[in-house]
Order: sequence, then structure tokens, then C-alpha cells
Amino acid sequence: MTVKEMCEKLGLRSLTGECGMDREVGGAYIGDLLSWVMAHAQRGDVWITIQTHTNIIAVASLLELSSIIISEDAEVEEETIKKAVDENIPVLVSTQSAFMISKGLINAGLGN
Repeated sequence: MTVKEMCEKLGLRSLTGECGMDREVGGAYIGDLLSWVMAHAQRGDVWITIQTHTNIIAVASLLELSSIIISEDAEVEEETIKKAVDENIPVLVSTQSAFMISKGLINAGLGN
């Protein structure tokens, strides 16, 4: 599924407009420790995190992740959003917990 389809199925809100919405989502990774995510997330994954600082964009770009979902409606700084747009990394927000987002991804067919 594409990032856009994932947004529609999960009711996610994009903070970065249409940037990167045509990317394919290959899997998902949940984590908040940047070094751990760098060691374990895979190219094409959507990254579910509560982290909102600009370093998340650097990690997502380095790993070629499909997008980032910020869980629990955490506030994202404007600097992070600008960097995401510059790097063409979709940053999406959900009011749900990481667990519920991952459950929604499975129900939407990711991983089947």
C-alpha cells in the first residue's frame, strides 16, 4: 500500500502535505531510541514513534523509510516539519498509541 492509502485507512493526518505520499510501505517498525531504530528498521518501513525532534528525519532519510507516524498526537516542531518536506519524508500524526496504529496496519493488510 502507498503512504496515501495508509493515511486514508488509518485516518492519519499529514503534517507535510502531499510530499512522499506515493511511496510504498513495505513494513512497520515501532521504536523511540534512534540508534536502535537505525540498527533494526528496514528500507520502506513506516516508523511509528513518539519522538518529534529533527533527528527523526535524518534517520528516516538515511534508512529510506517510507514515512514516520507520530503517535498519541505529540506536538511536532515546525523545524522538524520543514526538514521533512526538504527531505521528502512524510510525517503523519495519529491520536492513537503505537500499539493501536500497528493493529490498524495489520487490519489494513500490511504484512499479509
